[in-house]
Amino acid sequence: MLVLITYDVNTETAAGKKRLRKVAKQCVNYGRRVQNSVFECILDNAQCVMLKAELTDIIDTNVDSLRFYYLGNSYKTKIEHIGIDKGISADDILIM
Repeated sequence: MLVLITYDVNTETAAGKKRLRKVAKQCVNYGRRVQNSVFECILDNAQCVMLKAELTDIIDTNVDSLRFYYLGNSYKTKIEHIGIDKGISADDILIM
């Protein structure tokens, strides 16, 4: 399923900047960045639960926030993009 993850991490302190880097790094491990604090991730249920737990452990829930949008498996009809598209689609095959 496609999960859209957005986050807002308070970066007024050095600890906040460190949390921001950790959240972004975890999201990159599971999907692709589509905007500064927005990631598209193709996940199964187990991966989704694991990623949510990892991100929840990183953030400070008193000053930071996470949002998960579950777009399901038929997400291609639910996404409209206008403007330049950076990178490949989250479900495209990448051969290295």
